Amino acid sequence: MIYRLAEPSDWRRAQETGTFVSADLAAEGFIHFSEAHQVSGTADRYYRNRGPMILIAVDETRLTARLVRENTRGGVELFPHVYGPVSLESVVWTRELPMLPAGRLEIGEIGEPV
Repeated sequence: MIYRLAEPSDWRRAQETGTFVSADLAAEGFIHFSEAHQVSGTADRYYRNRGPMILIAVDETRLTARLVRENTRGGVELFPHVYGPVSLESVVWTRELPMLPAGRLEIGEIGEPV
């Protein structure tokens, strides 16, 4: 399973079109995802004070686009990158993540949604 923190507008568009895409696909050629243990760090680094988000859980075995675990920014930790749109058939579940008063997302346990 891989995970994506998504803007609510991107998730609404995915529900209308049947595929999830985000601005990073056009800008970088792939969609950034995280492993379960990376979600909180990704949220703290890139999503502070941006408002509520949607956590998307994707079954990587159902992807039709290429998945590569790599670090494109020079570090050693590998992150999952999906090189193309993500079909909604590969999405196992989603969960709304509220913004806490301190500007952080309330992630909770990564697993089945509550």
